[in-house]
Amino acid sequence: MPFEFHRQNISDVVLIRAKTFDDSRGSFWESFRQSAFETHGLPCRYPQDNISYSTCGVLRGLHYQKHPKAQAKLVMPVQGEIFDVAVDIRRGSPTYAQWTGINLAADRHEMLYVPEGFAHGFCVLSQRATVLYKVSAEYAPDCERGIRWNDPELAITWPCDSPTLSPRDAQLPLLKDAENNFSYNQVS
Repeated sequence: MPFEFHRQNISDVVLIRAKTFDDSRGSFWESFRQSAFETHGLPCRYPQDNISYSTCGVLRGLHYQKHPKAQAKLVMPVQGEIFDVAVDIRRGSPTYAQWTGINLAADRHEMLYVPEGFAHGFCVLSQRATVLYKVSAEYAPDCERGIRWNDPELAITWPCDSPTLSPRDAQLPLLKDAENNFSYNQVS
């Protein structure tokens, strides 16, 4: 099997480690194989890929798209290291408003699967990071929403106290004020 799948403290979020094949030329690894993902119950339709490049201390998030254009994400750094966070925003979920965070590093060939109904964000830990994320629905600006990174209700333990934010991300609402049409029964 070219991957290891590890469910996180919120079991719908999955850490995926790819098996690498190293030789004198370098290394090779698969970032996606439909049959392996299907076997583990993960979506296999990703009609859009996004790539971001950021420097140390940049925080992107917490972002999501509401229904009908909700997105699951497969997040992988292809350069550098990030602290990646998924927040359960599905009303009625036993883990509503809980988060899981993990350091992902390109040289460890790690990915995080973030399902629909979760807000997502990351903070760059290395000097710079390039992050690829596959999404299960195309970008829809009318469905784009977010939650403030430092919402006290969430109490996320970010690796930096004063991250670099976009003006938009700095003004995102708190979870209690965010527009959100996810429910636990709808996406589980």
